[in-house]
Amino acid sequence: MRTGGQMVVEALVENGIDRVFCVPGESYLAVLDALYDVSNRIHVTVCRQEGGAANMAEAYGKLTGKPGVVLVTRGPGATNASIGVHTGFQDSTPMIVLIGQVARDQVDREAFQEIDYRRMYGEMAKWVAQIDDTSRVPEYMSRAFQTATAGRPGPVVLALPEDMLSGSAEAPETRAVHLSRPGVSAADVAAFRDRLATATRPLLLVGGGGWTPAATAALTTFAEANNLPVSCAFRRQDCFDNLHPLYAGHVGIGADPALLERVKAADPLIVIGPRLGEITTGGYEVLKPPYIPQPLVHVHPSGEELNRVFAADMPIQADVTAFLQACAAFEPILNPVWAEDANAAHASYMAFSEPAALDTAVDMGAVMCTVRDKLPADAIIANGAGNYSIWVHRYFRFRGPGTQLAPTSGAMGYGVPAAVAAKLRHPERVVVSFAGDGCFQMNGQEIGTAAQYGANVIFIVVNNGIYGTIRMHQERRYPDRISGTDLVNPDFAKLCEAYGGKGFVVTETSQFEAALDAAMAADTMSLIELRVDPEIVAPGRTMTSIKGN
Repeated sequence: MRTGGQMVVEALVENGIDRVFCVPGESYLAVLDALYDVSNRIHVTVCRQEGGAANMAEAYGKLTGKPGVVLVTRGPGATNASIGVHTGFQDSTPMIVLIGQVARDQVDREAFQEIDYRRMYGEMAKWVAQIDDTSRVPEYMSRAFQTATAGRPGPVVLALPEDMLSGSAEAPETRAVHLSRPGVSAADVAAFRDRLATATRPLLLVGGGGWTPAATAALTTFAEANNLPVSCAFRRQDCFDNLHPLYAGHVGIGADPALLERVKAADPLIVIGPRLGEITTGGYEVLKPPYIPQPLVHVHPSGEELNRVFAADMPIQADVTAFLQACAAFEPILNPVWAEDANAAHASYMAFSEPAALDTAVDMGAVMCTVRDKLPADAIIANGAGNYSIWVHRYFRFRGPGTQLAPTSGAMGYGVPAAVAAKLRHPERVVVSFAGDGCFQMNGQEIGTAAQYGANVIFIVVNNGIYGTIRMHQERRYPDRISGTDLVNPDFAKLCEAYGGKGFVVTETSQFEAALDAAMAADTMSLIELRVDPEIVAPGRTMTSIKGN
């Protein structure tokens, strides 16, 4: 006989979960009580708001490859957490969301904080269910781990009625889920090799969820053996070493126009991992569905994603790591006609990622050059959404997998909690969070979580006093009619100091290097506030230049 709460925690232990994120609630006290008994195996991270907790779990899932687990209470807790669940779905990140629910005898009465989560989360998760029978907890939890990690990874939501969790039942002990990934067809690999032999201007486009260091290693071997240029999908720049002579850049917001032309001229375009979403395809304009002029090879672990939007000439359902390992092992193409073009693609990227000097007090291009020169190769960079992130994506050079945490969902408020999760996972590594002033304030309270658990993150806040991206669109479409985009901000540096960290204010570019050195040497978290000119809206673009255009 065990309680439902004990069975839930048993499943977490058996499946190797070492940390969960939560905001406590009375609806799942039985789970918190069961976690007390395994405190030597599972760390409970108490967050300040469920949106931050869900984002931390999502980031943890990205870094570990295991489902990030978040526990929230019913009603307000579940709705707050939905932003992280949506990010997990669009970013193809394994997650398990455990929600305390009203007692079973109160269902359908609109009881206190009652919500039907099957309806609420229906399009935001791979599977949503409610466990109404305590004896079936092992069954549901095993299915949750399987569903979250199989095929295209994503979030699973389980509602846990309060009386089900506190009630006891007989049930078999939960066993770990052993995931079976799709294999690689020898015929598919042979056909792909034959197609590559007739290629004239191939381009690899890599990314997607579930990327592994083994995938990057195999990709590197395969690309080097065949002199293949490699580009990365939106916010998946850490799939391939950006300083490798075959790296061609990232395809997303602020992409190199020369790279976009290469995408359009590719023969074939070889997409390994991404599902080809709106941002990577330039609003479905760089690649127009369903039939693109370029020959398309599309490799994805989920058959449901193949031919879903873009019709592929060669769709291949396969685990990305296994497929790349098979490609790395086949006989390379000798003297490929595209070798010089691959070298030119990297040269174009290197030129595009070198900023021109700006005549402004704080030059974000110069700031990013300092960051990339100072940080070690394994540093983790996290950011949310906003125009400030364009400088990060364009000028920072990611060196390997697990160094970039950024939401392809475009969610603001992601960078702070993601960085906290990263530092808890890898306390030995440098972790930097970039956020705009608006982005920071959506989950900035999670610096309290960082303080509580000694997560010594370096937070960099780019403060221009506006919602910059929205102001940019506003000035383009409705010039000089400013409405709803101004911000009045606190002293961010002093806010960090109030939580026990160190704060620095940078008003001139020359001050930044010393601030970064001090932050890297500090034995606590630090925050560097960059006070920037709102006129400089993006690399090479000013607010004045875009008005009415």
